[in-house]
Amino acid sequence: MVRVTPKTLYALHNGSVATRILEDPFVNKKMRLMTIPALALGAVALASSPAMAHGDSDHYQANLGAMNNSSASGTVMVDVTGNQAHVKMDVSGLAETFNDAPYPHVQHIHIAAQGTCPGPEADTDGDGVVSTTEGHPFYGHIGTTLTTSGDTSPDAGLTLEVGGQGGAYTYDRTFELNADTAAALEAGTAVVVVHGLDPATLSAEAQEKMSDLVPELPLAATSPAACGTLAASQMGAMPDGAPDTGVEVTENNTTEMLALGGGLVLAAAAGGTWIVRRSMAKS
Repeated sequence: MVRVTPKTLYALHNGSVATRILEDPFVNKKMRLMTIPALALGAVALASSPAMAHGDSDHYQANLGAMNNSSASGTVMVDVTGNQAHVKMDVSGLAETFNDAPYPHVQHIHIAAQGTCPGPEADTDGDGVVSTTEGHPFYGHIGTTLTTSGDTSPDAGLTLEVGGQGGAYTYDRTFELNADTAAALEAGTAVVVVHGLDPATLSAEAQEKMSDLVPELPLAATSPAACGTLAASQMGAMPDGAPDTGVEVTENNTTEMLALGGGLVLAAAAGGTWIVRRSMAKS
């Protein structure tokens, strides 16, 4: 049994903290004691907490799955701070060209429905394609258009010039988020849908059809190719390296007790001081 004697407690004097390694005959030589003012320890705990690592932001993520026999896949990360949203999306396996140019893929956050991606059963007319209209009861209408520039409202939902371009791309943009989309994110009913299919992958019947949204375009141009529901995430993008705690780590590991995995934290409020103790690894 390890005993902590009064000799191991140091008080605050005129706002300064006495911090040192104690050599006590009753304490195992492989133990280390360190005193830190309560406010400093609280700041370290907050800095190293994953939930607080990105301030007051809310984080959402989705894995995009293929729809309508496309080969599409991807990931979406959405960080919301106040009324600002930072959206990062990586997608691949989409149709590559349209009229000898990079294929324009309109993409949106759909809202106000079931918050799910439709399966083949949503193909009510039996042409082998779940059209945007047939998918509506599942993922809802457009809340936000993920344009590469300019307007992000539903009004820009079919503006091909500012959609994703080509078979694989990264989308990375920060913009003001409207209240309806923010509410859908919080409710878990926000769904990212990327549109635009390769006509050659459709049935002969579907290849002959025109879009249910834009009659001047083929059905393939506006039908969903990838879909994923945005779910709350503890963090946004993973930070590079270890979190910055503001405490210097030395080779003798005297501050290693701040790591969650290995130490014993003794909350002893003595003279406004927290005593933090960590058992060092056996030599």
